[in-house]
Amino acid sequence: MARDNFVHLHVHSEYSLLDGATRITNLVSKAAGLGMPAVALTDHGVMYGAVEFFRAARAAGIKPIIGCEVYVAPGSRFDKQAARDKREDASYHLTLLARDNKGYQNLMRLVSFGFLEGFYYKPRVDMEIIRQYSEGLIALSGCIAGEIPRHLLADRVDLAEKAVERFIDIFGRDDFYLELQDSGLPEQKKANAGMVELSKKYSVPLVATNDVHYLEKQDNRFHDVLLCIQTGSMINDNDRLKFSTDEYYFKDASEMKELFSEYEEALENTVKIAEKCNLELELGMNLIPNYFTPENMTPDQYLEKLCYEGARKRYGKITDEIEKRLKKELNVIEKMGFSQYFLIVWDFVHFAKENNIRVGPGRGSAAGSIVSYCLEITDIDPLEHGLLFERFLNEERMSMPDIDIDFCYEKRSQVIKYVTEKYGEKRVAQLITFGTMAARQAIRDAGRVLEVPYAEVDRVAKMIPMELNVTIKNSLDMSLELKEVYENDR
Repeated sequence: MARDNFVHLHVHSEYSLLDGATRITNLVSKAAGLGMPAVALTDHGVMYGAVEFFRAARAAGIKPIIGCEVYVAPGSRFDKQAARDKREDASYHLTLLARDNKGYQNLMRLVSFGFLEGFYYKPRVDMEIIRQYSEGLIALSGCIAGEIPRHLLADRVDLAEKAVERFIDIFGRDDFYLELQDSGLPEQKKANAGMVELSKKYSVPLVATNDVHYLEKQDNRFHDVLLCIQTGSMINDNDRLKFSTDEYYFKDASEMKELFSEYEEALENTVKIAEKCNLELELGMNLIPNYFTPENMTPDQYLEKLCYEGARKRYGKITDEIEKRLKKELNVIEKMGFSQYFLIVWDFVHFAKENNIRVGPGRGSAAGSIVSYCLEITDIDPLEHGLLFERFLNEERMSMPDIDIDFCYEKRSQVIKYVTEKYGEKRVAQLITFGTMAARQAIRDAGRVLEVPYAEVDRVAKMIPMELNVTIKNSLDMSLELKEVYENDR
């Protein structure tokens, strides 16, 4: 990495929900276009975008640095007293970066504990658990909402010094940095001056960051609207949450050098930190837990046994057509190493049916599998309906099978409990699905925030074609009426 470059180490993406206005793909393209050797992702309290970011950065030829700006409870993460969120010390911000795979695992643990144990308005960790899972992590002191800057701004220098000593004790002098930021706020000037003094006294290095929330300076307007949507405010409200400057954008190296010309080492340290961060994620692994088969059978043999038993139950007689289809599917499943997957799915569907928990008949491409039908995972006969197995599993497209199963919502928890107890809680996870604002909803939300009369907003929103996955951008090509309004009505 070139020593004269600069690396952004404090960056928020769209996964800092309704706060970050930076799409990961655009973020990576911007960093690569500016010739930056690396870039970090440090969303608020979450790591939702970590894998997407890692892949995008690698594809663009720059080093991904995965981190998180965690919320730190001032006391215990278990302390959830009423009205604490209104106090100055509701939670502190702390920027953590994964130096290696151990750090990545520890960061995931901290973020998980933030939700599972510390959640109170926000996912919070505390110093006890940070100390426990600090290995492999680099800590930056955070923005002016960090513990040290807050003490400095309140003239509590003694407490700021104690905090520095504590962070040195946890992370060591090599992996703890005092963060300097300058977005044009007077408070930052005061905090930076205090940070410099602490750096001298404790020999703790400085690092310059910009707390990026959007890519370009002019995107400040869009980010402001996003904040209003988040807080249910109007753009002209006086007492709403608002960034008071338009400097929270992805600045280039020359802009950062101009801001921190007095602190060259703080700029150089961004590259040094990037050089220290060498995370290698192994993606695409087969992490299917073992299904323990009876009678000393292999998973392939047991799956075949269950399928033929199920075929006789479903069809009565196994015809040549059924035999041919079964052998073909079982051969593909065996070759791709997915026999255990089908056994696991069969097992918990079987459990649900044995315990009077209603199960859906099947949906999606899995309904094209006679193996799924014979195992009673699905209730749709693919032969009768001419459904293709290749749409579900294909040797030429190596990907995990995905069987969507619907359980009665009142008893769904019983199935989850069964699976967790059988395979172990460390082998069971629930997935998150992200919703995005559809084109019409985005127009309605923005119109409300900007206080455009409802009738006008409604008229424009209805110009968006009623099509799946439609965007405002492609709507301009599809709707002449919308394009005319866009070009002529400011």
